[in-house]
Amino acid sequence: MDYLAYQLWIKVGEPVTLRVGSLGFLDFPAGVYIYTGSGRRNLEQRIRRHLSGAKHIRWHIDYLLSNPSVRVLAVHRSRLEECFWNRATRGRILFPRFGATDCRRGCVSHLKYISPDLA
Repeated sequence: MDYLAYQLWIKVGEPVTLRVGSLGFLDFPAGVYIYTGSGRRNLEQRIRRHLSGAKHIRWHIDYLLSNPSVRVLAVHRSRLEECFWNRATRGRILFPRFGATDCRRGCVSHLKYISPDLA
């Protein structure tokens, strides 16, 4: 069985305010976040895209990852379904709808704030 979902562990090095598409301006405190996503047919391609520096801004996570004070600490893959894994992941939801505007399982957000400084 192939992996169904991935999580990006993300470090925001300093507080940053970003305009994130239709969500408007969001204030990201410094710290560690976890973003849960999926790519049913092209999961590895999706992950490579997130890790690349130059890309067209398409998804909410692209706005965050394009900031110079933001870096991906780790990538984890799972055979769990994206929303199930997201709900099982600890953390605070700071931005409702982030990465979840098309979520059919009722997730409030696919980005969770874990800690002011884990790494």
